[in-house]
Amino acid sequence: MNKLKSIRLLGLVLFLLGFGLFNSVFFMSNFQLAKEAIRQELATGEEIATPNAAQPETAEQDTETSSKREENSTYNIVSEEAQQMMGKLYGSQFAFVSDLQEGFDAANIRIKEIYGITEAEIDELVSAVVANDLTYSAEVVKNSLGGEDEATSLKRDKLLAYTGWMEGKKYGSEDEIRNQLQTTVHSVNNDISGEKGISRYRAKSLKTSIVKASTIGFIAQNTLLVFLLTFGLSIGGALMYILPKAKELPGIKHNGIFFSAMKNRGWIGILLGTFLIVFYVILYFYPYYMTNWIMLVDPVSYWLKGSPAGEFFLYGFMYTLAILVMGVRMFMKYRHSNYHLIRTSSVMFFQLSFAFLIPEILIRLSYPYYDFKNIWPLDYDFFFPSSISELTAAGGLGTFMLFWGIVLVLIAVPLFSYIYGKRWYCSWVCGCGGLAETLGDPYRQLSDKSLKAWRIERWMVHGVLVFAVLMTIGMIYTFFTESGSLLGIPTYSVAEVYGFFIGAGFAGVIGTGFYPLMGNRVWCRFGCPLAAYIGLVQRFKSRFRITTNGGQCISCGNCSTYCEMGIDVRWYAQRGQNIVRSSCVGCGVCASVCPRGVLKLENGKEEGRFGKPILIGNDSVRVEA
Repeated sequence: MNKLKSIRLLGLVLFLLGFGLFNSVFFMSNFQLAKEAIRQELATGEEIATPNAAQPETAEQDTETSSKREENSTYNIVSEEAQQMMGKLYGSQFAFVSDLQEGFDAANIRIKEIYGITEAEIDELVSAVVANDLTYSAEVVKNSLGGEDEATSLKRDKLLAYTGWMEGKKYGSEDEIRNQLQTTVHSVNNDISGEKGISRYRAKSLKTSIVKASTIGFIAQNTLLVFLLTFGLSIGGALMYILPKAKELPGIKHNGIFFSAMKNRGWIGILLGTFLIVFYVILYFYPYYMTNWIMLVDPVSYWLKGSPAGEFFLYGFMYTLAILVMGVRMFMKYRHSNYHLIRTSSVMFFQLSFAFLIPEILIRLSYPYYDFKNIWPLDYDFFFPSSISELTAAGGLGTFMLFWGIVLVLIAVPLFSYIYGKRWYCSWVCGCGGLAETLGDPYRQLSDKSLKAWRIERWMVHGVLVFAVLMTIGMIYTFFTESGSLLGIPTYSVAEVYGFFIGAGFAGVIGTGFYPLMGNRVWCRFGCPLAAYIGLVQRFKSRFRITTNGGQCISCGNCSTYCEMGIDVRWYAQRGQNIVRSSCVGCGVCASVCPRGVLKLENGKEEGRFGKPILIGNDSVRVEA
């Protein structure tokens, strides 16, 4: 026994060494900007016109156009604005990024001056509308912005796209049309600035790539070695700590869990939660600060997809490792239960193959990145115009991907949820559920079981579902009409809000970062729109239920304590009432921790699913939520 303890202690030390080295890598590089780093990210794909030898009479004109386009290219403008950074050695990525952003800002100002609609052009448009009996039309725009040069053509096309809904509208006064045009032109100019210049979202990816390409020092020169030290020590140490559990007697061990500094909101749990929150904030909003970490997985990325890693390759790699390593822990903890062994194997398989390997291999084969198990509305950008266009442009396989995603939403979800309830996806397939069931398992007892939490849960999760549906309607409308607004509301702005607050903030920062603080299913319970969709099917039209034998319940409360979805299972068990809550993910832990075998997961006939409690037998006390 002492030998096993020594092995586990050594494993813990190795894990902490690897984890500590991983964190120290964050600060271990210098940075030096070279023009090639900017060229690599900005010059590729920019169209620079060249003279046509077959038409000598237009060669001089073509050369002039070519020179002007090259002069106005994003690459040249950014290079000029970042000239003062060239060759300068930076010891901190924070100072490097700050100067780089200043260069981007200055470049955007110049680009807006070149391509943006000016006040003088607004005045001309207003005068033209007034002359047209205060009636707005596409013809007025074409006459006012009639030039064929690149800048004028872009202004005209963008303005027509943004003002399609104004066609034929008669305004009451010159001030009214002016105010409308100024508001619209502001959006148009921002769009132009983002397309020809560097938008906020493009800046994020550009800064990440440029900072990575400008990294010099030990990490850049010894990437594979540092990768093996950080991830190798962490994985090896974690397995050395976990595997000796196999020598213990089988059964779920929760001894001292509420006295643990890690598992009951103690100082270790708070530190871990803080690390996860900071990691997700950097990942989603400031990835250019984590380029040293991204660089570590370049060898894996080149091997798998033939190109360097980005921040989300790093995230996918770490996410998959967490599920695989902590999945081994689940095997040790629940090795007496075939149900848990199978479902843990399932989430490990789907994460490794469908969520990580297959999408990256598809990229290597020049197909779109696609996770075949990710379903709308969890995959909230599936129906975005850019996503649909990318899939349809990818030939037969891309069309199949689009068809597959629609079939999952309309057929697979209701069919499998009717037969198996929510568990078929949330506890067996989903990546979010996979991380919650493995990495998050030590924190399942922290979920709030109060009635107040349940009421908040119902409003929040279904509110997010409604938000996702409305956003998707707007994006589909944009795809078919090419209009950037619906009912006067910019559709891309709605999508941007959803992506920021729900896709990144809720699902990532809160959903995982709050594991040690609020339990492992915060996102699944309060925010996941797919969980809400499946839950509605499970609640009203499903064969799945958890049956209870109230006569044997001793009210120990284990079932409620370890319900990760915050369901007060004991309340139902005491009454012998079936559990058909829409939030239940069918993980089965409540049945596993019950000392009397009171609970059982079943897929029976629909009849009797909402049967009244066998001990009380009074419809007035039934809870059918």
